[in-house]
Amino acid sequence: MPWQPILGGLMIFGLRVVDVSMGTVRMLMIVRGKKLASALIGFFQVLIFILAISKVVREVGNFWNVLGYCGGFAVGTIVGMALEDKLALGFSMVRIISKTKWLEITQTLRHDGFGATEIIGEGRDGPVGIIYSMVQRKQVPAVIELCEQLDQQAFITVEKAGRVYRGYLAGAVK
Repeated sequence: MPWQPILGGLMIFGLRVVDVSMGTVRMLMIVRGKKLASALIGFFQVLIFILAISKVVREVGNFWNVLGYCGGFAVGTIVGMALEDKLALGFSMVRIISKTKWLEITQTLRHDGFGATEIIGEGRDGPVGIIYSMVQRKQVPAVIELCEQLDQQAFITVEKAGRVYRGYLAGAVK
């Protein structure tokens, strides 16, 4: 049966992809303070890991098992990152700096249901408006698009926020 070693390696590859992807999501849950979800994911992650590593150790001479283990780890890292992007859990701070359209941007953000804090600042060429808006990560593209429609010259930065306490958050569960 020449296919059996290859199938074993493929099985280990699949287990590692799932295991490592779960590890990425588990770390996100830990950072977000979701203890129960983190523990539950961790339980199944370790269960899958033990199944994979025990097969590799039992049949360490099978090159396909080792290759599947290593390849599954690499692909699982990529899948985990893609999954994290899709889930877009948590919040981001969007900072918009505009020379001329900051008032319009602030009003439009508020009209569209987003919180916006405005501050007058001093840039290289004179006064600027600085707008801060804390939004759910999945809302970031909409906020950026809105800003770019109003001021294509606006300077926009986005930072992930670890935890958020109080304030106005559009569509957020409080």
